[in-house]
Amino acid sequence: MNPIEEKPINKASFLDALIPISVLICLLGAAVYLFGDSSSSGPNQIALLFATFTAALVGLKNGYTWKKLEQAMIEGITLSLGAILILLMVGALIGTWLLSGTVPTLIYYGLQVINPSWFYAASCLICGIVAMSIGSSWTTAATIGTALLGVATGLGLDPVVTAGAVISGAYFGDKLSPLSETTNLAPAVVGADLFEHIHHMLWTTVPSFIIALIIFIVMGFNASAENEAGRIDEITLILEQNFNIGLEMLVPLIVLLALAIKKMPAFPAISIGAVIGAVWAMLFQSDLIASQIDVSQGHLIGYFKLIWATFFDGFNIITGDEKMDSLLSGGGMAGMLTTTWLIMTALMFGAIMEKTGLLDIFVKSILKIAKSTGSLITATIATCIGTNVIAADQYIAIVVPGRMYKDEYEKRGLKPVNLSRTLEDGGTITSPLIPWNTCGAYMQSVLHVNPLDYLFYAFFNLINPLLAVVYAYLGVKILRIKPKQHI
Repeated sequence: MNPIEEKPINKASFLDALIPISVLICLLGAAVYLFGDSSSSGPNQIALLFATFTAALVGLKNGYTWKKLEQAMIEGITLSLGAILILLMVGALIGTWLLSGTVPTLIYYGLQVINPSWFYAASCLICGIVAMSIGSSWTTAATIGTALLGVATGLGLDPVVTAGAVISGAYFGDKLSPLSETTNLAPAVVGADLFEHIHHMLWTTVPSFIIALIIFIVMGFNASAENEAGRIDEITLILEQNFNIGLEMLVPLIVLLALAIKKMPAFPAISIGAVIGAVWAMLFQSDLIASQIDVSQGHLIGYFKLIWATFFDGFNIITGDEKMDSLLSGGGMAGMLTTTWLIMTALMFGAIMEKTGLLDIFVKSILKIAKSTGSLITATIATCIGTNVIAADQYIAIVVPGRMYKDEYEKRGLKPVNLSRTLEDGGTITSPLIPWNTCGAYMQSVLHVNPLDYLFYAFFNLINPLLAVVYAYLGVKILRIKPKQHI
């Protein structure tokens, strides 16, 4: 045998697939137990790396060369580069919008108009409308969501419930927007029409959203706002003392929303929003900047240095109120590096699992027991959720199950929109609920709430997959075609 010939690839077994999954689950559980809420700041990344090495060892055992496995990991990381660019620029945007007074102004006016009794429902609805308009749950959470968390703090309401409301609204709007990447991706994978796909999603999405809104309304009426009036006055005074507040401070937000509606790609749109935030800071927050700069090199250089630092290191302020300092400080590209690390390690693991055929093992095992339409759709949702957990990316959770189940749906006479809707019900919706998923990691980085905490309050994201399963077993809005004949 030629020494340079590659060994034949052996077919992976169910045990092969189970080993790296078991390692990952055990290590992630240990990370949460040992490090608590800080597990996403390094421990989870190490868990994913060790699980990746375990999967690679299984691949080497089955005949894959290290070169092929390494290439798969590199390609997996490449998939995340677009998201990482957006993530870094969102960090810059948050920093400049804090310094410019855009976020403080949103908080200021939000405290004046939003009543605590319907705050959670209003947050959910506002985020839904904005996300549907711009097609981005990420941008919605980083802008409107961040401000709503500030309003919740002012009203003395639970930030975890607020984060759940923000996530629910953002993903409802994103899911039904023709501008959304995932809404375009799902029908493209299965060969369905975009607008037929959106229309078909209404049957599971709208009832789920209405139920979520009702729950948030009930929770709002039962919520207690501690020292509401006095605390709101305190926060309002702090904002007025430290920032110039006015409707003109909302121009960066209006420009960003307009660019998104005009279908400008997310990275340049958010970059423009961040730059406008910096310009607005220089125009309208001169007193604040003057109190922050180092004048040893001159005022002009001090101004330039502070604005520059805000892009990469965020903005920090000392108001004398610890909670307000935390609320009004943050952002910067550097603050997103831990999340970037998490995304890269998660996609490395997902890429190895797909390359070595270990993901496919689970799907084939599921199809053996998914005999009815109800069980097939349930299996698809379970696969999407599992892929979100294992591959840690919503795009992979749409594309991989879509490819795997497409022929089976055709074979059983199910119209492609059934599969495209199910991919969103199981893949898009559940991605922000998993801490090491790209979406979960992103939401934690901008909302500063652990996905394991807001998981129980993201009612729309929990109800939608369950309602899809109920529809599947009852045969509600399951569209059929003539079964595809396989020779």
